[in-house]
Amino acid sequence: MKRFNGPIGVEQGSKILFSDFAHDGAMWTGSGPREVRHEQKFAEAFAGTPVVTIGFSMWDTDHNANSRVDISVENITTKSFVIVFRTWGDTRIARIRADWMAIGQVRDEDDWDLG
Repeated sequence: MKRFNGPIGVEQGSKILFSDFAHDGAMWTGSGPREVRHEQKFAEAFAGTPVVTIGFSMWDTDHNANSRVDISVENITTKSFVIVFRTWGDTRIARIRADWMAIGQVRDEDDWDLG
């Protein structure tokens, strides 16, 4: 369990990771292992590493193939994180939108920086 002291901040967002059907991109026309990465920066740095959750808010796939998808976050820092989307096999994905939320300790306006 992650415990926080002091003020807590919450930031959330939504990101269309790709729209490969529009230009015959790899997620729509390819096969085998495929991956998309996107660095997401926070509007304001957290005081410590936040907790980040992610999920699909739009999933547009071809109904003639199996839907194989994996979404996760990596490299979480006080300033950003990386969204990682993967698929494999004959899966054809037109587009994906991911929604995320970060929760963590933030600096209070009364905090002093003596360093």
